[in-house]
Amino acid sequence: MNCKRIIPDAITSCNLLCGSISVYLATQGAFLWAFIFILIGAFFDFFDGLSARLLKAPSPIGIELDSLADDITFGLAPAMMLFCYLRPILGWWALIALLMAAFSALRLAKFNVDERQHDSFIGLATPANAIFWGGICCMPYAMLAYDWMGWCLLGLSLVSCYLLNAEIPFFSFKAFKKEKVVIISFLAGCLIILGYCIAKAIIHHHIEFAFFSGTGCILWYVMLNLLLTCGKKN
Repeated sequence: MNCKRIIPDAITSCNLLCGSISVYLATQGAFLWAFIFILIGAFFDFFDGLSARLLKAPSPIGIELDSLADDITFGLAPAMMLFCYLRPILGWWALIALLMAAFSALRLAKFNVDERQHDSFIGLATPANAIFWGGICCMPYAMLAYDWMGWCLLGLSLVSCYLLNAEIPFFSFKAFKKEKVVIISFLAGCLIILGYCIAKAIIHHHIEFAFFSGTGCILWYVMLNLLLTCGKKN
């Protein structure tokens, strides 16, 4: 067995383990920690591909394992977080949130066979979707003071299912040279959002506001890409 191939696969397995822990923590109502393990999983997800390239040890098994791990960490985990977050308000209707896991799997399968997605994405990437929902589920239940807010979040989860598989281009940091102005604008907006959320967290003594910055940044990312898409069509 090629020892070099073990390292990327081991890192990918750490990603899957983080996703599994996140699912368990979500069922216990520990949403903040569940989100933290999604973020740790994203860290491993970044480095498994990087290590495979540096070691020159890509493998078909690694590609399949990566998709399986990503669906657990960025598909099932945020879907389970949202289900457990909404169930006290919406009852078993909250099961609809689990559709995100299925649509995330479809998005990952399409990514594996789509030759157009080397330096950009077609549809919202699963890690971005997971970060968006992880930040929302970390917020206190006071955010859901009215039942209709829970229904709105459930409806928004269906929008996420659409965006994951929509034929909408989303820029990637891999295309920095080609999309330099757009990416710098995105990062500048993220700094403003991050600063605002951290300030809120300090003022109100709620660390959850700091994690909500991820939701704000992904919302800005989606809006920016939709504006660019509309601009190109016009």
